[in-house]
Amino acid sequence: MANDLRILIVDDDPGMRELLRTVFVREGFVVDTAADAAGGERAADASRPDVAILDIRLGAGPDGLTLARQLRARSDLPLVLLTSATEVADRLAGFETGADDYVAKPFVTAELVARVRALLRRSGALSGGRITAGPLRIDENGRRVYLDEAPVDLTRIELELLAVLARQSGRVVSKPELLRRVWGFDGYDHNLVEVHVSSLRRKLGPAASLIETVRGVGYVLRV
Repeated sequence: MANDLRILIVDDDPGMRELLRTVFVREGFVVDTAADAAGGERAADASRPDVAILDIRLGAGPDGLTLARQLRARSDLPLVLLTSATEVADRLAGFETGADDYVAKPFVTAELVARVRALLRRSGALSGGRITAGPLRIDENGRRVYLDEAPVDLTRIELELLAVLARQSGRVVSKPELLRRVWGFDGYDHNLVEVHVSSLRRKLGPAASLIETVRGVGYVLRV
């Protein structure tokens, strides 16, 4: 889990706010949202988030760049700018506010989550990228997995699959969700997930039974 890390999402599109809220809640974050710069500023003061995602285009009132400058003037809060703008000048304007990263729409939510986690690791808020689930210990930064302290040799995809299941330990994770969060896309052959889970189980040996198949839905790690 994300250890109750808090994220602030400021976007004037209610559909986008809800999508991102759902994604980051599933990742274990506490999520605050706002529809405009004023609301974002109030939420930042009240909740003191660990990271903020700001849409540059916020409709009426100050834009996301203005909000980024205001937040940066008060703290070193990690900032990710979100926009449909693709011009180099727009990206430079974003970084000149002191923002740490820039993601253009349309985007893959798995990539956005990965960028947010990378920022949190650099800031020290997400310590080490380590997950413990029963006898399993996963070091995401070092790309290592241990079973009862014995190393397990996994591919990158297998490690990411295990990490997603471990972060959501006890909750069923659907195949479409695994496709989004590990491979970063929707609508692909679900056999891809099945093949990699099967390989992961073989490598986990006696711990393979920890990954339970929920027929017609997906998988759950029970520890």
